Amino acid sequence: MGKRRGFFAELNYQAQQAEKRQRQQEAAAHRAHLAAHREAERARKALERARTAAARASAAEKKAAEREAARLHVESRLAEVESMNMDLASDLADIDSLLAWTLDIDDYIDLESLKISEVKHPPFEPGGLAAPTPEVVKPECAPEPTYQEPTAPSGLSAVLGGKKRHQRAVEGARAAFEKEHGDWEISRDALQNRYVEAVAQREKTEAKRVAKLSAAEGKYRRECEKREAEASAHNAELAKLINGLAFDVESAIQEYVGIVLSNSVYPEVFPVEHEHEFNLASRELTLTVSVPEAGAVPSVRGYRYVKAKDEIASTALPVREKKERYANAVWQVAVRSLHEVFEADRAGKIHSIALTVGVNTIDPATGLPITVPLAVVAADRETFNRFDLAKVVPEATLQHLGAAMSKSPFDLVSADTSRGIRVRGK
Repeated sequence: MGKRRGFFAELNYQAQQAEKRQRQQEAAAHRAHLAAHREAERARKALERARTAAARASAAEKKAAEREAARLHVESRLAEVESMNMDLASDLADIDSLLAWTLDIDDYIDLESLKISEVKHPPFEPGGLAAPTPEVVKPECAPEPTYQEPTAPSGLSAVLGGKKRHQRAVEGARAAFEKEHGDWEISRDALQNRYVEAVAQREKTEAKRVAKLSAAEGKYRRECEKREAEASAHNAELAKLINGLAFDVESAIQEYVGIVLSNSVYPEVFPVEHEHEFNLASRELTLTVSVPEAGAVPSVRGYRYVKAKDEIASTALPVREKKERYANAVWQVAVRSLHEVFEADRAGKIHSIALTVGVNTIDPATGLPITVPLAVVAADRETFNRFDLAKVVPEATLQHLGAAMSKSPFDLVSADTSRGIRVRGK
C-alpha cells in the first residue's frame, strides 16, 4: 500500500482543500480570528508610529510621547495575546470536532461531476504582434522649378543696348534655372530613395511580425489542442473508472476509495494520511490511517500578558486533559474513517473494513521508523450503518465494535491485538 494518491483522488483532494478554505473564510469564528490578527497588526503599527514620534519630539513633548508609546505597547501586546488565544481556541475546536466536521457532509462522490464538460481556454493575447507595422507615408516633393524667361525690352530700350542686356539676362536665368532644377532633381531622387528604403524596411518588419504572430497563433492552437486532448483523456479514464465500478473491477473500487479518502479534509493542526487496499474476494477494505504524534495537540490552555515582565506567558494544560484530548482525537479519526468509507459506498461494494489508526514514529530502542497502532478495529457495513454518529461517544463506539485500543495513545502505548478484533465486545 502506498501513500501516493491516484490522479482523480489528487484532483479531488485539491478541490476539497480549496472548498475547506472557503468554508473557513465564511465561518464567523474564522472572521473573528482574522479580526484579532488585524487588531494585533494595527496595534503594532500604532506603536511604531508612537515610538517614531517620541524620538523626534522636543524635550517638553518627549515625556508625553513616551507615555503614549508605553500605552500603545501594552495595547499591542494585549492584541497579540488575543490573537494567540484565538489561534489556540480555533485549533482546539478543530481537534475536538474531527468527527462532527464530516457528519454534515455527504461523503458520496458523484464521479460524473468530475467530468470536464467544457474546456476553458484563455483568450489569445498576441500583444504588440496584433498591430500591423505602420505604413510608410509617401513624402511630398517640393514643386518642380519652372523656367521664367526674362521680359524682352521694347521700344527705345531695345535700341539703346537692351537686346544685349536681355540676352545676358536670359543666359543668367537659364543657368540659375538649370542649377535650381538640378538641385531639385537631386533632392527628389534622395527623397524617393529614402522612401523606397523605408518601404522595404517596413515590409521586412511586417513580414517578421506576421511570422511571429503566426507562430504565436500556432502555439496557442497547440496549447488549446493539448487541453482538449487532456480533457478527452481525463473523461475517457473517468468513464473507464465508472464502468469498472459498475462491473465490480477491484482496481476501480480501490481508486474510488482513494477519491473518497482524498475528500476527507482534516485541519492543519491535526493532519492525517490514508493507505488502503481492497480485496474483491472478501469484499473487505484494509485501511490504515496515520495520525500525528501527541505533540500536534496544543499543550497550553491560554496566553496572558504579564505587564511587569513585559512578556507573554502561557498556562499549561493539565497532563490529563492533554491525554484525554489526544485519545479522543484518535478515537474520532477511527470512527470518522469508517463512516466516510461506508457512507460514500452507496452501492455496497465494501462489506467490511479492517481499520488501523496509528502513529509513524522512531523506535527509541533502535532508532528505526516504526508504526505504533493505537486503534485496531473491524467493522461490517450492516452493523456500523445502524449507529447514530451524531450521538455517539467515539471511544464507546470502538469498544462496542470490539476494537483493540491503546491504553494511552498520548504515551504511544501500542494497542493489544492479541485477543483479536473480529468479535464485538460485550
